[in-house]
Amino acid sequence: MAEARVVTGAVAAAATAAAVLWLPTPAVAAVLAAFAAAGAWEWAALVGLRGAARAAYVGAVLAMLVALWPAARGAGLEPVLAAALLWWAGALAWEARPQVAREAGAAARVLKLLAGVLVLAPAWTALVWLHGAGQRGPVLLLYVLALVWVADSAAYYVGRRWGRHRLAPQLSPGKTWEGLAGGLAGAVLFALAAGAATGHEGMGLARWTALGLLAAFASVAGDLFESLIKRHAGVKDSGSLLPGHGGVLDRIDSLTAAAPVFVAGLRWL
Repeated sequence: MAEARVVTGAVAAAATAAAVLWLPTPAVAAVLAAFAAAGAWEWAALVGLRGAARAAYVGAVLAMLVALWPAARGAGLEPVLAAALLWWAGALAWEARPQVAREAGAAARVLKLLAGVLVLAPAWTALVWLHGAGQRGPVLLLYVLALVWVADSAAYYVGRRWGRHRLAPQLSPGKTWEGLAGGLAGAVLFALAAGAATGHEGMGLARWTALGLLAAFASVAGDLFESLIKRHAGVKDSGSLLPGHGGVLDRIDSLTAAAPVFVAGLRWL
C-alpha cells in the first residue's frame, strides 16, 4: 500500500506539473473539469445516488462548470468568489455541528448535493482563472497546489510524531491540533521561501505569506468537510480510483477550499 501510494503520488505530481506548464488554459480547464466530474461521481455515491441519478448529478455539475466559464476567464469572477467564501464560512459552522443532516431523508440529501456543487464549481473556476492570469498564471497554479501539498504533508508528519490532542474526533480522529499547527507552520515557511524567491519584500512579502497561511487554513476546512460527508455515509475513502490514495475527492478536498480563498485574496488583498 505504501509503495502504491508513493508511485501514484509521483506519477500524479509529474503529470499535473506537465499539464499546468505546457497546456493552454482551455485544455487545463478540461483536465480540471474531468477531476471535478470524478469528484462529483464520488460525491453522488456518498450522498446515496445510484445509476441514472448519479450520472445526472455529474452532468449537472459539468453544466455548472460550462456556465461558469466566463467567470473563470474573469467576467463576473467576484460574485463566484464571494459565494465560495460565504459557503466555506457556513461549512465551518456545519463542521462544528456534524450531526446536522446526518439522517438520510430527502431534505438532507438535497442539502448535501447542493454542497457538492458549492465545493467543486467555485474551486474549478478559481483554478482555471489562476492558470489564465497572464504569464505568471501557470506558476501561480503550481504554487497553490504545492502549498496545499506542503500543508497536508507537514500536518500528517507532525501529527504522527507529536500529535496528542484531537482536532475534530467526530470527523477525522487522526487529525490533531499539533498536526494543524505543523501544517500551518509548513505553509508559512513555504510561502516565505516562495515569496522571497519571486522578489517579494517588506509588506509585500508579509501579505503574500499571510495569504498562504489563510489558504492553508482554508484547506483544513475543505478536508474536514469531506470527512464529514464520508462519516455520514459510513465510509473511510470517497472511492478507489487512485491506488494507495483512495478516491479523487480524498486528494482534492483540501484544494477545493484553498483555491477560491487564495484567488480571492490575490485579487482583493
